[in-house]
Amino acid sequence: MNFKEIKELIQILDESSLTEINIEDNKGSVVNLKKQKETEIITPQYSQQPTVMASQPSVQTPMANEMSQTSEVNQENETSNYETINAPMVGTFYKSPSPEEEAYVQVGDKVTNDSTVCILEAMKLFNEIQAEVTGEIVEILVEDGQMVEYGQPLFKVK
Repeated sequence: MNFKEIKELIQILDESSLTEINIEDNKGSVVNLKKQKETEIITPQYSQQPTVMASQPSVQTPMANEMSQTSEVNQENETSNYETINAPMVGTFYKSPSPEEEAYVQVGDKVTNDSTVCILEAMKLFNEIQAEVTGEIVEILVEDGQMVEYGQPLFKVK
């Protein structure tokens, strides 16, 4: 097959709905021509819908308003008395060294700076996490086997 014949085949392929042509001449030469698929790029279309929030008027007496402010202050004071032990890395939280063993800490346990409080698994490496604070565990904020983010609070300590 000569160049002119191959060029004519390419033109026929371009003008037709065919996607591929395989031709073998009498000398045993094989020519395989394929149309290149057109790549369609689809970009997501986002529409901004106005959000309407239904609100109910709240009627508060001066006494109710004062009580709600007092409870907010009490909640702030309670939470400001707590420190948190945060995840130093992304990983899976485990409260004990193995499923058969006791948890490192439970609510009410006292911890010191070097107390091990849990394990975080990251890429098949099990990292023991120290409290780095001294106090009493008030609340465990994550579940066993839960994925945690970097900086996510794991425990509340008083």
